[in-house]
Amino acid sequence: MGVSEILTQIDREIAQLQQARTLLGGGAAPAAKKAAAAPAAKKPAKKKRNLTPEGRKRIAEAVKRRWAEQKKASSAK
Repeated sequence: MGVSEILTQIDREIAQLQQARTLLGGGAAPAAKKAAAAPAAKKPAKKKRNLTPEGRKRIAEAVKRRWAEQKKASSAK
């Protein structure tokens, strides 16, 4: 079972639960129809964002500077 199949199944279960909640809560029925139609629409997969080695290095240096400032501030107290 692939990830997309699992997500589709979860979306179906969510739609069923929302319909049951609507029936029990006395809410508007059109909202349940809209929620049930939503899983049918496929959303494009998000692109994975990768950091370059230079970006990782800049982040590491910034964290080290921040830690040094915090240590300096705590020792001054």
